[in-house]
Amino acid sequence: MSATLQQLGENFWIAEGPIVDFYSFPYPTRMAVARLAAGALWIWSPIPLTDSLRAELAALGRPAHLVSPNKIHHLFMGEWASEFPGARLWGLSAVIRKRADLKFSGVLSDEPPEDWRGEIDQAVFRGSMFMDEIVFFHRASRTALFADLIENFSMEFLRNTPGWQGWKTTIARLWRITEPVGRAPLEWRLSFVRRALARAALGRVLAWDPLNAVMAHGTIARGGAPAFIRESFAWL
Repeated sequence: MSATLQQLGENFWIAEGPIVDFYSFPYPTRMAVARLAAGALWIWSPIPLTDSLRAELAALGRPAHLVSPNKIHHLFMGEWASEFPGARLWGLSAVIRKRADLKFSGVLSDEPPEDWRGEIDQAVFRGSMFMDEIVFFHRASRTALFADLIENFSMEFLRNTPGWQGWKTTIARLWRITEPVGRAPLEWRLSFVRRALARAALGRVLAWDPLNAVMAHGTIARGGAPAFIRESFAWL
């Protein structure tokens, strides 16, 4: 699949990736690219590199930071690290342990590294027995980035994608990971045994007052992000 960068705001782009299998469920993928003030590119949740994507990135700058927002968004990190050996890899502790074959620059936290401080904010959603996730906010475009904390599949996608028909579509609707306002998968929501920690992170996200909410899987919320995010996290 040829990825094409789509500009969503000032110095901020997204690109659609291929469908990947996640425990027999077909998931669409999406990455985000931010160009920092110094000209370096910050890559969130990398998708496979294609010739067209390489060419478009080259016109913007050089990838300097490769970011995995949780322990399951690492599939193509190695490919990018090989292609851009000078890029620094970032993630939470779980993905760093999982990908011992890769060299990470450090563990991400609520405090942004100096490399993008003042341009991209971040908040770690803790409290789950299963997985933590770090949510980012690109200030210039006023965009919040969610990997799996919000999945927002369209019914058109579910109807037209082999592997989603029948009982799986029913599950998606029951779990409320479908438009108009998706959520995290039910089993993950249930794993948040210390919800006060997650609520604190949500408060940070809402205080950013984002305009858009971009997720790795599903329909983007363009405009009106605070109301969308509040409803998505009503389970908290």
